[in-house]
Amino acid sequence: MTEQIITSQPEQENAHSLTTTAEVVPTPTVEAAPAPAQPKPKQPRQLVRFTFYKLDPQWYLLPAETRQQGKQQLLDIYNEFFQKHALLRSYSLFGLRSDCDFMLWQATYAVEDLQGLSSRILRSIMGPYLRETHSFLSMTKRSVYVGKNARGAHDPRLVLTPLDKKYLFVYPFVKTRPWYALPMEERKRMMNEHIRRGLAYPSVSINTTYSFGLDDQEFVVAFETDSISDFLDLVQDLRETEASQYTLRDTPMFTCVTQPLDDILESLGV
Repeated sequence: MTEQIITSQPEQENAHSLTTTAEVVPTPTVEAAPAPAQPKPKQPRQLVRFTFYKLDPQWYLLPAETRQQGKQQLLDIYNEFFQKHALLRSYSLFGLRSDCDFMLWQATYAVEDLQGLSSRILRSIMGPYLRETHSFLSMTKRSVYVGKNARGAHDPRLVLTPLDKKYLFVYPFVKTRPWYALPMEERKRMMNEHIRRGLAYPSVSINTTYSFGLDDQEFVVAFETDSISDFLDLVQDLRETEASQYTLRDTPMFTCVTQPLDDILESLGV
């Protein structure tokens, strides 16, 4: 018993000396990496649809009461979507084109809104008698020919704001493939000339939307003006620009008259 106690004491002392003489190594301080910069939120872009309708003559064979109900139902649908969407306008074309009677210009931020309006019209009383003769789908987009400094943080071309002038001229537009093979500086030079010609007609304003991959055309252009003659002269003048040589297609063209849908339906005898 005594030996075990004596022999165990040096071990305890040794252990104690090891504990008291051990050096404490400081833990290195690790600096946290700076958080990556958050990308600036992009300004949302609008989806745009131009839909042209033709009323079937069979509609006029229905009882007057049914036609009145159908007319009011269509107006209710239009007014409902007018209140909650970014843009909804109606235009008359009867007497100006044989293949359509009126057009609805719609802009929103969701595909479901475009489909929703179309679905409601199709399922209405008038739906089976309204044929979509033409439809153009497009989207707002920043112009590659205008610098960021000129546009600023908010680009008005990403949000359609109609001036509600008397006339709206709409047509799809396609450029030739050789146009896109040209250097950007060359295209800018030609577009600057094109833009200068357009500025000579201040009574005409343009809304350009883009359809690459969305529809058959590349662009849809919509000109607003109170003067038909000014628009005619503008288009003829633009034919002489160098950039016009690279136009593949810019038809069909639609002359639309700004008019409330109620007045359009009344004029059609609905």
